Amino acid sequence: MEELRRLADAGSSDAMDELVQLAGERGDTTELRRLADAGNRDAPDVLAEFADEVDDVRE
Repeated sequence: MEELRRLADAGSSDAMDELVQLAGERGDTTELRRLADAGNRDAPDVLAEFADEVDDVRE
């Protein structure tokens, strides 16, 4: 993860995409928020999916 973060921070869109995927698989909302704040367009979508899942569980 650290190497992917380093590459993503250096501008690698492939590393950023991989980080989003891994964070989504792990349910790592903190990492997804960090990626969204860094400008990744997919991270907010994955966060929204988690929010939908939480809402489904509450119902």
